[in-house]
Amino acid sequence: MLKEIEGKDEKIFILRNIIEIRIPKNVYAKLEKKYSKEYIISYCNAKRVLNRITGRELVFVTRESGIPLLGHSAFGIIDRGTNLLQVRCVTGCNLNCIFCSVDEGRKSRTRKTDYIVDPDYMIEELEKVVEFKGEGVEVHLDGQGEPMLYPYFEYFVEKVSRIKGVGVISVQSNGTLLNEERISEIEDYVTRVNLSLSSLDPELAKKLHGPYNVSKVREVAEMVVNSKMDLLIAPVWVPGYNDEEIPKIIEFALEIGAGKKYPPLGIQKYIPYRFGRKAGKSMPFREFYARLAEYEKEYGVKLILKPEDFGMEKREKLSCPFRKGEVVRAKIVAEGRLVGEKLCVARGRSVAVVTEKRVGEVVEFEVVRTKDGIVVGIER
Repeated sequence: MLKEIEGKDEKIFILRNIIEIRIPKNVYAKLEKKYSKEYIISYCNAKRVLNRITGRELVFVTRESGIPLLGHSAFGIIDRGTNLLQVRCVTGCNLNCIFCSVDEGRKSRTRKTDYIVDPDYMIEELEKVVEFKGEGVEVHLDGQGEPMLYPYFEYFVEKVSRIKGVGVISVQSNGTLLNEERISEIEDYVTRVNLSLSSLDPELAKKLHGPYNVSKVREVAEMVVNSKMDLLIAPVWVPGYNDEEIPKIIEFALEIGAGKKYPPLGIQKYIPYRFGRKAGKSMPFREFYARLAEYEKEYGVKLILKPEDFGMEKREKLSCPFRKGEVVRAKIVAEGRLVGEKLCVARGRSVAVVTEKRVGEVVEFEVVRTKDGIVVGIER
């Protein structure tokens, strides 16, 4: 699980193929005379920790870090008032999709920090939230990036499946990191894979995603169908790019037998977000649903989906200890996800604060967002 590489000026350790620890060689040479390799990796103050996939600084969120798993949109647990919980264990993506809503991937211009959550810490906090929500909870593993990059994924889903009250475990994935071995390791625990497949044409797929092997993802889709898991294919419809691919994807999903229990397709409308990538104009909602209705008639499959199709129902939401407009003082504990942003901790929540102050300083900020328990502030 731990690899060593000799850099020009740094000793480099790679943990679980994603966590990259870089220590200056002169510092490491002094420390190794007294301490073990494991001790140096854990406690050396001069080290840099990076996400090997994106090259960005990586913050390891553990119980000891004091960083809560509620309040932030990039990591932790998000409760939007239903029996579905969004669980985000890692940020970062191995693709660079031109329509990415969160500008993920190595070419990102807005994301400056990645986060990875200790699996046991996440399990402990998730158990509390599931107990609050009641029976029949769906744990949906998504995130700002590719959830299958999480190096503890197999261990994590097995533990989640044992939590009393969890009825469904689903995962959003681009499919590029799945293979027969990984599928066999998770099929007893994961209920459904939502596969992001937006084109069956190899050249168009590369234009949409960057390096992307359509043949492999098609094989993965069939492997999932033939496993104990269900498959939902979830293309993003980007006008001017993959209009002609949508019917082909519908035919492919029906051909391989996707949707054993749930709908086989969840076609998503491309929406340009403020901090996302722009890939032309978005289709109006009225036109989008009208065209889905046409395809429903043509293929005899439900495409206009509702929460009830997935067993979703409203549930009491976790209370948020902040109100919009109030002024709060908090300590900055880590770099923020976005350029110009820092991560603060206050009232048992992680808060994204727009500020130029440094880690370790105290900042006074006005709360500008509390929706769905995600808290954002701007320095006053």
